[in-house]
Amino acid sequence: MKNVALSLVAALAVSAAAPALAADMPVKAPVVAAQPSPWDVAFGGAVMNDYVWRGITQSGHKPSVAAYFEPRYNIDPNWQLYAGVSGESIKFANDAAAEIDFYGGVRPTFGPLAFDVGIWYYYYPGGENTYSLNGVITPSISNASFYEAYGHVTWTAADWLALGANVFYTPSYLNTGAPGTYYSGTAKLTAPSTWLPNGIGAYVSGELGRQMLGTVKFDALVYPTPADLPDYTTWNVGLGFTWKVFTLDLRYSDTDLSKENCFIITGDPNAGVGGTTSTLNGGGNTSNWCGATFIAKLSADLTLGSLK
Repeated sequence: MKNVALSLVAALAVSAAAPALAADMPVKAPVVAAQPSPWDVAFGGAVMNDYVWRGITQSGHKPSVAAYFEPRYNIDPNWQLYAGVSGESIKFANDAAAEIDFYGGVRPTFGPLAFDVGIWYYYYPGGENTYSLNGVITPSISNASFYEAYGHVTWTAADWLALGANVFYTPSYLNTGAPGTYYSGTAKLTAPSTWLPNGIGAYVSGELGRQMLGTVKFDALVYPTPADLPDYTTWNVGLGFTWKVFTLDLRYSDTDLSKENCFIITGDPNAGVGGTTSTLNGGGNTSNWCGATFIAKLSADLTLGSLK
């Protein structure tokens, strides 16, 4: 009985001392995973045999280079703010030095729906008042810079299918004073990752768009008589291959613009003659800057976050 009592006393003593010993032990701070920065930067560049925008060559059917830089701020996983600048080499009738784009907006995502709403400013520095058309000095718009408000939505219907809709609006297309609205639909089919070896991806995509243009609203030698700029439909379809940060896009593009109406929009300095005359094309000049063309584009796109 005496031994049992001593055992109970010893057990109580150890039990009472345990909390004190635990309190004296050093406590390690819990390891907290570093939170990812809400900031990121996307950047990249491209080379192409022809810079085509809404079915119309911006480089005179000659090669072009492009680059962009886009800081981004992720408010949360579903909301992103962004602003960017990009540049492309061009060939305009007014001999502008380049196209420099400034843009910014917000990209909200709701499940399979991804939206993009913002403002885009197209800046064409170095434009001249006149250009040479078949050896004759002809009036031209020296400042073709303008801005557009835009909205995009993309619905990822499946891993292999994405459908999109786009709308752009400007009160002065190419600084002519004519309002312009462009809307289009897009589709992209992405091949399963198992179809091609070594991490190569593939896709097929296309776009059908309509450019609506209004009446020229300023008095200039270029458009001496107020008249509507021609509306037109444009489409493109292509096949692309991806590998790491690189994309090779091979694409066919065309419009329903006549060669005479193409000249009205572009002022192509190498235009032909002998076409049908109109209010905005009294000489019946013709241009192939809006016709069918094949575009091969190699681009690289990456972010600072992907480099870490």
